[in-house]
Amino acid sequence: MKQIVTTLFVLLFATQLQAQSAQDIMNRASAAIYYPGADVRGDVSMTIVDGQGRKRSRSLVLLRRNEGAANADQQMYIYFTRPSDVNRTAFLVWKNTRGADDRWMYLPALDQVRRIAASDERTSFVGSHFFYEDLSGRLPKEDRHDLVETNGTYYVMRSRPRKPGKVEFASYGTYIERTSMIPTRMEFYKADGTLYRVMEVLAVNNIQGVPTVTQIRMTDNDMGGNTTLRYRNVRYGTGFGSDLFSERSLRAPPMEYLR
Repeated sequence: MKQIVTTLFVLLFATQLQAQSAQDIMNRASAAIYYPGADVRGDVSMTIVDGQGRKRSRSLVLLRRNEGAANADQQMYIYFTRPSDVNRTAFLVWKNTRGADDRWMYLPALDQVRRIAASDERTSFVGSHFFYEDLSGRLPKEDRHDLVETNGTYYVMRSRPRKPGKVEFASYGTYIERTSMIPTRMEFYKADGTLYRVMEVLAVNNIQGVPTVTQIRMTDNDMGGNTTLRYRNVRYGTGFGSDLFSERSLRAPPMEYLR
C-alpha cells in the first residue's frame, strides 16, 4: 500500500512539474513577442489580401509601453496615416492582467470615440485577418498548456482555453523557437479539428540587442486570404510616459512620437 501511495505521489508531482514547465514556456514566449523592451515605437505597413486575391494597404504607427515586468499590464497606441479614408483613425489598448482589456477606437469622420466591447476582442481589427486580441496578445494564464514535443529547434505546445464558451477555438498549437523564445507559428483549431487560422512569423531582426518580430502574417481560412504586418524604424527606449496612452490622445495625437 505504501508503495502505491508513493507511486501516485511521484506521478502527481511529475504531472504538476510538467504543467508548470509548460506554463513557464508560454510565459516566456508571450514575453518575447509582446513585451520586448520597456517601450517601443515602430512604423507598420499592413497588407490585406482577400479571398479573391485583391489587395488593400494601410500604414500606421505603433507605440507600446510596459507597466513593469513582462506579462504585466501594458498600454498600446496605434495611429493610422494611410490611406486617406483611415487617416487619423486611432486605437488605444489598456491591457489588464487582472481583468478584461480596455479598448477604444477614434473615428475622425464622425469625431467619435467608440469603446470596443470585451466580447468583440476576437473579431476583425479594421477589416484585417488579425483580431483585436491578436494585437496585444492573449494572456498565457487564460489557457491550459501542454508541452507536446521538444526538438532541436522548437518547443511544440498544445493549448486549450480555460473558458471555452468565450472563444471560437477549441485548441491551438504553438511552435516556439528555443533560442529566442519567439512563437514563430500558431495554429488555431475548431472543435471538429478543422484548422482555420494560422499565424506565421516571417522575419525576426536583432534591434538594439533585442530579437524583434519585423514581419508577421495571419491567414484565416473562414474569411479567406491573409494579412501581413511589416515593421520598420523600430526603436526601443523612447521614454514616453503613461499619460500618452489616454483617451485625450485619440483626438489629440502625440505627433512628436508619430512623425
